[in-house]
Amino acid sequence: MAELVRDPIDTERLRLELARPDCGALVLFHGATRDHHQGRRVLRLTYQAYEAMALARLEVIEREAVGRFAIAACRIVHRLGEVPLTESSVVVAVAAAHRAPAFDACRWAIDELKRTAPIWKKESFAEGGEAWVEGTPLET
Repeated sequence: MAELVRDPIDTERLRLELARPDCGALVLFHGATRDHHQGRRVLRLTYQAYEAMALARLEVIEREAVGRFAIAACRIVHRLGEVPLTESSVVVAVAAAHRAPAFDACRWAIDELKRTAPIWKKESFAEGGEAWVEGTPLET
């Protein structure tokens, strides 16, 4: 069950929720706020979303990951609002019997999220000013 949250993402809770005796692999991808983008110093990120549509899309990605890869579970949590440096903006967690499909599913899920979810990122810069980050156009 995907989540949109406004507080720091509880990765230990995700780890415990996905722990299963039949799964020897648990892959966690953290997308964190970094301090630079295209040569400019970034102070923080702010995320906005079309929440109902974004949540529905994240849930579809979770289900599709389970259907496409040999995995037991996929969970996606995305943070909205202001995200300070080093904190996670998004976490994708995948449980599987083996590491290869867990890594493959995790990579696919974050790429699909970036490509299709209606979630927007604004960067705030040290020298002043803000800019919305342009996304990847959807394939038609």
